[in-house]
Amino acid sequence: MASSYDTLKVVGTRPIRPDGVDKVIGRAAFGADMVMPGMLWGKVKRSPHAHARIKSINADKALKLPGVKAVVTAADFPSIPSEEAFVGEGPMNFRDLSRNCMAQDKALYDGHAVAAVAATSSAIAEEALDLIEVEYEVLPHVIDVEAAMADDAPLLHDDLFTQGVEPKPTRPSNIAKKIGFNKGDIAAGFKEAEVVIERRYTTQPVHQGYIEPHACVVSVATDGQCTIFSSSQGQFMVRAYCAKLLGTDIANIRAIPSEIGGGFGGKTLVYLEPLALALSKKAGRPVKMVMNREEVFRGTGPTSGGVIEVKLGAKRDGHIVAAQLVLKYQAGAFPGSPVGPGCMCGFAMYDLPNVSITGYDVVSNRPKVAAYRAPGAPISSFGVESCLDELARELRIDPLKLRELNAAKDGTKTAHGPTFVNVGYVQTLEAAKNHPHMQQKLGPNQGRGIASGFWFNIGGESSAGCFINEDGTATIVEGCPDIGGSRAGMAMMAAEVLGIPYDRVRPVVGDTASVGFNFLTGGSRVTFATGMAVTQAAEKVVVELKRRAAMIWDISPDAVEWKDGMAVPAGANAGNFDPLSLADIALKAGRTGGPISAEVSINAQGAGPGFATHICDVEVDPETGRVKILRYTAVQDVGRAIHPAYVEGQIQGGVAQGIGWALNEEYIYDRNGRLDNPGFLDYRIPVASDMPMLETVMVEVPNPRHPFGAKGVGEVPIVPPMAAVANAIADAVGTRMRDLPMSPPKLRAALDEQNPPRMAAE
Repeated sequence: MASSYDTLKVVGTRPIRPDGVDKVIGRAAFGADMVMPGMLWGKVKRSPHAHARIKSINADKALKLPGVKAVVTAADFPSIPSEEAFVGEGPMNFRDLSRNCMAQDKALYDGHAVAAVAATSSAIAEEALDLIEVEYEVLPHVIDVEAAMADDAPLLHDDLFTQGVEPKPTRPSNIAKKIGFNKGDIAAGFKEAEVVIERRYTTQPVHQGYIEPHACVVSVATDGQCTIFSSSQGQFMVRAYCAKLLGTDIANIRAIPSEIGGGFGGKTLVYLEPLALALSKKAGRPVKMVMNREEVFRGTGPTSGGVIEVKLGAKRDGHIVAAQLVLKYQAGAFPGSPVGPGCMCGFAMYDLPNVSITGYDVVSNRPKVAAYRAPGAPISSFGVESCLDELARELRIDPLKLRELNAAKDGTKTAHGPTFVNVGYVQTLEAAKNHPHMQQKLGPNQGRGIASGFWFNIGGESSAGCFINEDGTATIVEGCPDIGGSRAGMAMMAAEVLGIPYDRVRPVVGDTASVGFNFLTGGSRVTFATGMAVTQAAEKVVVELKRRAAMIWDISPDAVEWKDGMAVPAGANAGNFDPLSLADIALKAGRTGGPISAEVSINAQGAGPGFATHICDVEVDPETGRVKILRYTAVQDVGRAIHPAYVEGQIQGGVAQGIGWALNEEYIYDRNGRLDNPGFLDYRIPVASDMPMLETVMVEVPNPRHPFGAKGVGEVPIVPPMAAVANAIADAVGTRMRDLPMSPPKLRAALDEQNPPRMAAE
């Protein structure tokens, strides 16, 4: 194990990020930067219909266009049986994944890929798309989640039967799955309650909003060896899914990760890579594919929209005795919404005796959803934390006090199963209560909202290697794309174990042929899980360094200690030798046994859950309905902050995305099921001028199952903001907004309904 926390010299500091210079000067290679000799350009033809049977596809005219080298449709993909897989950050079916990449018998959403073309230029490929003739039979479609659940709703899949219900249904349905968690006796709990409130909330699908679109370059050699260079959150994921979807051996594919310009969960799936692979195989040349922004919105996964129904029963003193939650999540065209995590996270902040949670995974004619930062949790927490605020007002109890009365702590058993240990939720409430933000006075039309959030965090499979170079520097090779500062964290942990300066360690993200298997970057797992692999590899190297020093000194390895990057005799009895630095030992490695290195592969367990409490101040313009964020403070239990600046950045980024989700972002469809706002002009994400300085407070409750106490931090900060903003708006103007986004027109309408406009009164 690593040193005790109070003796750390590198972990907890703020060194320069290893990728910073390359990104600032434009030298970093992102997905769209890769080129290969003889490269073709690939483009995708997409369905203009929300739901349509594909009667025929004729590519003859396209293939006759000079410069066109290949066209692929579903006929070029092998038939895949129904087979469950853990896809991205959630369960999906390989058959569904294949059909999402390329529509087969039906197009299931506006933007669904129906064909792809490769040509000698992007312009020719674009022209060829118009020459591919697709005959459709347009079918009735359904967009809204509750409409899709209705008995008379248009069916997306004739072979989809609701899982999780008894008796097993005999009729197909758009409800893919029903899940539930229960604790105690919910009926008895509500009977015991002195105050009961029941509310309904809704959220809309929102996109992850990464600035870099999906991009890849794929080459299939004449011997069948495939190389994939792409922007993704997991090169091993890309390799495995492409192998499965194209019927290729995994060993024949080498997936190389590029720098990534944002993902947030949205790049844990494949979209272009299988198409480019099929085109390259057919054309015999490398194929490059890059989505434009409209394609990103129409063809890739947002997160779910949902309906959240919350019922809370409490005593007059504020103790909640019963809590009921019903979640209805849109999955998009194929099953696999994050309703499971939504169910797990909704009430997880609280120690509740009687709980009933039910979730529905529902398909509709929208793009298949993808993970988005704490997938599912922000949606359920918007409902729960808003309802808790409404309960506090009903009971005339301070919202922060109500959370303190019911807070989960060590020993709390959750409704979804685990019993908490080493959790810091109470500490986040305490830090929020004592923060100067809470003492700041508010003016007219201004309000303050409190909300909390939870994410369970995950571990999983990780591999890493630690290699000592001839000059005593070290190279760390790991296999998780760096989307939040993991390279810096890995180098810092290795430097701490090796006892050398941070700038003497070079962190590298290896491709699938350079390092053992790694699960993808997601779920806030990398610093915890891959950090454990890196730490263990460095510890193995230290053991070997001590053995080499013992060999040089001709003493027992047990008589050697490793201190501050040097081998020293363990005591006077071991002998009187000058210390040997890592560089001294590395220089003599050839004479003491050869290269010094270690590789470790683990399946990390024991990820510590994360909690946060946020404070939000807003000002509402009653004339326009515009909401201005005045001040925002995010308090979070971060375990042990390996690189505090990166942790602060993760928290600030999650808050900014949550505020956008709360106030402006939504998918808007017309009556034909076509997306009306597939671009950043009409789909408005927050910009710098929308935000105050986002304040962060790091509460450190170390995770003892990690050598440096790390917990994941990237997911939790997006969970509380929507409710925090809604609660602040309610505090400012007395109007409770239960439907997202709380955009100016919607808030203005709500204010008009509450207080008729002055002109109307006159």
